[in-house]
Amino acid sequence: MSEVSVRARGRLPVALDAMGGDNAPGEVVLGAVQAARELGLGIILVGPEATVRTELARHNITGLNLEVANADEVIGMDEHPAEAVRAKRRNSMTVALELVRDGRAGAAVTAGNSGAMLAASLFTLRRIPGVERPALGAVFPSANGRRCLVADVGANTDSKPTYLVQFALMGAVYMDKVFGVPNPRVGLLSNGEEATKGDQLTQAAHQLLKAAAGPARMNFIGNVEGRNVFDGSVDVVACDGFVGNVLLKTSEGLSRLLLGAIRGAITSNPLTMAGGLLAQGAFGKVRREFDYEEYGGAPLLGVNGVSIIAHGRSGAKAIKSALRTASQASAAKVPALIQDGMAAIGARAGMADAGD
Repeated sequence: MSEVSVRARGRLPVALDAMGGDNAPGEVVLGAVQAARELGLGIILVGPEATVRTELARHNITGLNLEVANADEVIGMDEHPAEAVRAKRRNSMTVALELVRDGRAGAAVTAGNSGAMLAASLFTLRRIPGVERPALGAVFPSANGRRCLVADVGANTDSKPTYLVQFALMGAVYMDKVFGVPNPRVGLLSNGEEATKGDQLTQAAHQLLKAAAGPARMNFIGNVEGRNVFDGSVDVVACDGFVGNVLLKTSEGLSRLLLGAIRGAITSNPLTMAGGLLAQGAFGKVRREFDYEEYGGAPLLGVNGVSIIAHGRSGAKAIKSALRTASQASAAKVPALIQDGMAAIGARAGMADAGD
């Protein structure tokens, strides 16, 4: 038995929306089977029971810790998030989140409609006390094999300075406990490293982060620029969701362009193809660094439970990675640690108010 399987023992299962994403239910169920077999995870597959069991029957699941929870309704990728969650009370996302709320699962995962998962998480799990807005985090590849979490990348298109402080704190907890980065370096995204750089939102957030860093035990290193996300100099970057989403989509497009250009150059003539064969291992490593399927989905930080949103195009590999990450976040009790950090910031704010 692998070390990962041993570590998975005693953990609550992960609730997986079997109907979420472009490749559901086939690739989603396959990812669950792989995670149960290779990682030793317990998984509750949520969706129309007959559909899910038909898909499970395609696989050998003997001895695997797989359950099925019925959900009669499914939210499509093109439906209005909040309206769909309200209209379809027994949708597969909400049922998965209810399993977390009720203590039957440690985390919920979907590759479905991200806006609907955000709305369902807020309605079902509620916010952690003190959190004004939850943040969607995305993990980016960085230099020397490191990772950088950017929060927010789309949950909030308009933010206040206090939101950015909370995004920074929540991101730091996540990188520490899920990715094993001790005392993660936290930066505030701006157009220059000086404290006076940035718009009014960024400048105000910078001052609040400096004040909150001590009480929250946060390693705030100041302003960072977009290039620092990838150069290994920062582990967590806080920004508003509009900017973060632009950064995410630009990075995805650039990575596809670069990998496509490399592939095209290698296959352009017999000589470069021969060289490409010799360097195949190195190119494979680079491809994995840029592969979203390796990173385990985007955590919705700030809700009172673990909620993970995988890419809508997720295949089995990405689903397995998301389940692994969700189980790790659940075992590390990330929401409880965020609540502790929020309490420290709140105490600091209360002392400041008392001194005014």
